[in-house]
Amino acid sequence: MADTFSKNQRSAIMRAVKSNDTKPEMLVRQLVHSLGYRYRLHRADLPGKPDLVFSSRRKAIFVHGCFWHGHDCSRGARMPKSNTDYWRRKITRNQERDQANLVALSHQGWRTLIVWECQTKDLATLELCLTDFLEANSGQKKRTIVDGAVS
Repeated sequence: MADTFSKNQRSAIMRAVKSNDTKPEMLVRQLVHSLGYRYRLHRADLPGKPDLVFSSRRKAIFVHGCFWHGHDCSRGARMPKSNTDYWRRKITRNQERDQANLVALSHQGWRTLIVWECQTKDLATLELCLTDFLEANSGQKKRTIVDGAVS
């Protein structure tokens, strides 16, 4: 099915989509700051420009939008009804790029955490996950919240 918007309308819609300072990212930043942690934002010298970087701990946090990064929740699994092939390819490319960035960070000795947009709804669980991630010294390279538990 063809796109229901004209090229100019679609362009205007896509220009309005933010990549930095999104609501979920701001929520995570405020929560981390309130827990007493300090961080740098979007370090361009690191693969994927992580949203929050804790240099002294060599840890990085990515805050992903469920739709844009293909999360398996209801919002992330929903595919637009128009221009489906384009969106499927775009989200797949995003996922491949995300995975490559995580591998590159891991090879550089960084530990990473992915916080999904849908996970910012439960602040108590998110706070536990963030604290656990930032305080942990385990050899685990990548963590995420799965059904309210850290994995």
